[in-house]
Amino acid sequence: MVKRFPEYPVDGVVLLDKPEGLSSNFALQKVKRLYQAIKAGHAGTLDPMATGMLPICFGKATKIAEYLLDADKTYQATIQLGSATNTGDKTGEFVESKSVPELDQALIESVLKNFRGEIEQVPPMYSAIKHQGKALYKLARKGHEVERKSRKITIYELELVDFTTDAVVIKVSCSKGTYIRVLGEDIAKALGTLGHLTALRRVSSAGFDEKQMMSLETLERAENRSSFLIPIETLLPDWQHFEISEGELEALLQGKKIRALHQDFSGKTKLICQDKLAAIADMKSGHIVSRKFL
Repeated sequence: MVKRFPEYPVDGVVLLDKPEGLSSNFALQKVKRLYQAIKAGHAGTLDPMATGMLPICFGKATKIAEYLLDADKTYQATIQLGSATNTGDKTGEFVESKSVPELDQALIESVLKNFRGEIEQVPPMYSAIKHQGKALYKLARKGHEVERKSRKITIYELELVDFTTDAVVIKVSCSKGTYIRVLGEDIAKALGTLGHLTALRRVSSAGFDEKQMMSLETLERAENRSSFLIPIETLLPDWQHFEISEGELEALLQGKKIRALHQDFSGKTKLICQDKLAAIADMKSGHIVSRKFL
């Protein structure tokens, strides 16, 4: 009998409300220790300055972290106008200043509309993107700057939350690969000035509800931390899923083909066996062409 479901002491996802000042990896390690988990990983890095939703995956959930990472995200950000930093946020050194025009809602809205939809964005030097095998931020710290190609990103929603005489607060829903720091700088330039982020909070990721987030303090005090775990069967709720039998799962584990599950479906799907998420599969016209077992 082929072993179908590897067992881990902890399985599922915790939505950490990451506090400001902690790196994502440091936060991950703290939560991993709290749960005494053997296997853990996070689905989407947040800068130390940023706060908010950091999905932490345990056990079998780590196998689908990449799909959570690829999902759309929503942020709220405060853009301080009139000055720029070398990092694009308040953690960097001030490099330039410029006067701020008189702001009103009509002016800001006229600028924001140009950033909705599919746009081009040049990644920042202070990022983990590699250039000739070296992370850009390491080159930036040494004073080097290299040319970066622009990338296509999608801004699904861009809302003006508030503004003052020299700051703008926005809420943005975007695709993977969007740098909110760069978006803030570009919006400031379109307003005729300079800008950098003084606050950044991720309020949603992969469709998770902001109300599901847990602070480190809550997790540390909790007597039953398992109650905060989101089961892997409920992850990726927007994905198509298909039920398969135990016999079909056994056949797939042995590298065999099974019946077509849905002739008209192509793409990624969840395979469910006995109410458990058994695998993530790529399908073409209902036939499984590749799969990742959980």
